Amino acid sequence: MRSGGKRDSLAFLSKRETLWAFINTEGKRDHKSAFWREGNGYMSMTVKTPFGVLPDGRAVEQYTLRTGGLSCDILTYGGAIRALRVPDRNGSLVDVLLGFDTLEDYVRQDKYIGALVGRFANRIGSARFSLEGAEYPLAANNGLNHLHGGILGFDKQIWAVEEAGTGTLTLSLLSPDGQEGYPGNLRVRVTYTLTEEGLTLRYHAETDKTTLCNLTNHAYFNLSGHNSGPVTDQTIQILADAYTPSGPGSIPMGTVADVTGTPMDLRRPSAIGAQIDSPFPQLRQAGGYDHNWVLDGCGGTPRFFARAASAVTGITMEAATTLPGVQFYSGNFLEGCPAGKGGAPYGKRWGFCLETQFFPDSPNKPQFPSCVLHPGEAWEHTTAYRFKSV
Repeated sequence: MRSGGKRDSLAFLSKRETLWAFINTEGKRDHKSAFWREGNGYMSMTVKTPFGVLPDGRAVEQYTLRTGGLSCDILTYGGAIRALRVPDRNGSLVDVLLGFDTLEDYVRQDKYIGALVGRFANRIGSARFSLEGAEYPLAANNGLNHLHGGILGFDKQIWAVEEAGTGTLTLSLLSPDGQEGYPGNLRVRVTYTLTEEGLTLRYHAETDKTTLCNLTNHAYFNLSGHNSGPVTDQTIQILADAYTPSGPGSIPMGTVADVTGTPMDLRRPSAIGAQIDSPFPQLRQAGGYDHNWVLDGCGGTPRFFARAASAVTGITMEAATTLPGVQFYSGNFLEGCPAGKGGAPYGKRWGFCLETQFFPDSPNKPQFPSCVLHPGEAWEHTTAYRFKSV
């Protein structure tokens, strides 16, 4: 992994705390585990509860992390972040993530809402790639192309709980050699850490055979509240000078284009809906924003790359990553998914995504940063979100 230029850094560092209580209770229907830490003026807690059972009998659990005024719910199904509650300008908690109330709805939906995505996030053109002289055909689950790891990608897997602590959760997954067409046994670990400032995701992966690795989280944000309607009045800022234009099927053409003078120039805060329906060909083709922006460098310390805000709640979110790209998706095709939490009728542009990543179709575009992972190497990246209200 290569380090790039410097931008403002976000450091989401846990404060030194003292463990003061552990409770574990079991009942016939419910099983809850709780961890508390207290220190430096705030309390952290993690609680485990059942969330449902799959048709094959496997149980799914929900872990709720609480630190200070923030809390989030994470499922072992797909590693999905089901909810993220942050205080608005009046101190009231607002759930800023789209999600569902039942496991059945997570299984039914096809929008990857809140889920961990892999083995390769985003698209691979013509559903195939070559690696070390061998060609690997993949499932064409997005027209002629391969999307988000295939039919049974990481978003459809039950992740194991490797460690649950105060304000932190580590999930792990073994993706066996040949799963969805990818070579090598890939061992993945994702650690979620909630602090009083925000949520951090740290990714780690290793393989026993040369393979591809491109992991992300597909959270849909709505800073006015998950049930508040379209996000087009919310502002977005992406500190990127270039993006990768796409052709048919949203497959990058292999070039990098300057954003200057186009609706892709989001270097200054702008309403998401300000130019989303303009006749700019890239936006018309994708039905809105659904493109990869080129960020400043790869690896090293997470670099600040985006800011979003809601005038309704006063909530501002800042994002940082070590990855070289981000797919800004304006939720153009959310129609048809099940009703959300509390019956919210999620529809077109009710949420936006900031999917940090290696570039789409990079296995077939040698001019793009490489996501090839070799035995003996570690794929390690971080994406972090920080919240405040004004």
